[in-house]
Amino acid sequence: MARPTHAFSLPGVANLHSHAFQRAMAGLAERQTDPKDSFWTWRETMYRMAARFDPDTLYAVAAQLYAEMLEAGYTRVCEFHYLHHAPDGTPYDDPAAMSRALVRAARDTGIRMTLLPVLYMSGGFDGRPLGERQRRFGHDVDGFLRLLETLRGEEDAMLRVGCALHSLRAVPADAMRAVVAALPPDMPLHIHIAEQIGEVQDCLALRGARPVEWLLANAEVDARWTLVHATHLEPAEVTGIARSGATVAICPTTEANLGDGLFPLRDYLAAGGAFGIGSDSQVSVSPVEELRWLEYGQRLSTRRRNIAVGADSSSVGETLLHAVQASSARATGFDPGGEVLLLDEDAPQLTGATPEDLQDRWIFSGNRNLVREVHVNGELVVSEGRHRDRDAIAARYRQALVKLL
Repeated sequence: MARPTHAFSLPGVANLHSHAFQRAMAGLAERQTDPKDSFWTWRETMYRMAARFDPDTLYAVAAQLYAEMLEAGYTRVCEFHYLHHAPDGTPYDDPAAMSRALVRAARDTGIRMTLLPVLYMSGGFDGRPLGERQRRFGHDVDGFLRLLETLRGEEDAMLRVGCALHSLRAVPADAMRAVVAALPPDMPLHIHIAEQIGEVQDCLALRGARPVEWLLANAEVDARWTLVHATHLEPAEVTGIARSGATVAICPTTEANLGDGLFPLRDYLAAGGAFGIGSDSQVSVSPVEELRWLEYGQRLSTRRRNIAVGADSSSVGETLLHAVQASSARATGFDPGGEVLLLDEDAPQLTGATPEDLQDRWIFSGNRNLVREVHVNGELVVSEGRHRDRDAIAARYRQALVKLL
């Protein structure tokens, strides 16, 4: 008997912020190293892991991650990529070798990718040189623009190339302006910003303004911009981002894992702001968990329920999913559509589901993965909850982890 698939289908979800290599270190930074453990102590573990990668291990880890994303319901990913060179900072014979490893992983798994090569130039707002462990991240402006141009020539139905500025602390103001001026006007542009209190304090001390305040005053921020995290905002910054048309990429599980803080979602929704979600450090690879904890963080902060709703809907699930779908095209550079999830109509959690409650029940009914099929660009990439190449990808991932660890 034919299954009523139309009743259980949803559009695919965009993952607006991913560092693929960090999948290999998930769970390995959960022992206290300092009574004041924070993002900054976590970063030491991240640097040690980042130094171990080469193109082959990056491909294997990224393919595992992207297969997991597809099985969970992510159908496009913005890969914020800064492992450009060999660990000592020497460029590979092919300067795009690490980028191409990610592109190959995305193509082989069947996920749409917006590759965001990252400009990373300085070690802080004071312009200090990159540290030894940051050397593999670095470019000058000309070298970075050459990399973008090389990769743009490989775009197709499954690949878009955008631009990422690592952060205001890592990109001097004059370099930011030069790069932005050289970009095609429709190229997606992403930046980490206002993730940490220390970052806000340093920006105030050395640039005389808070990070988002400074960016809005010194760049033509518009709908092609995605501000990643933007956690620590004043009210004027909340309304400023919303009015600019930029998207905020919120990464609730990573922000919780790192102790970053909570994004002011209710005020941002009231201002009409656009947002999406990202898996960032890969401590969770689930759009359900990101969306659920985006809402739960607000509930814990306000001690109220059903926060993420709007004038058009009283449903939290519908509001959240509509928002992440509405921001997807701007943040990724892909046209809407072409990606479909089919939820498992046999799952007990979905018994009696209707179009009115399906989205809430998907997000808020437990931890069993309810995604049964995933279609991307006309291809079936997940069937019966399993990626088409799950076993082979997992075998390569295990081999890579043995080498990395």
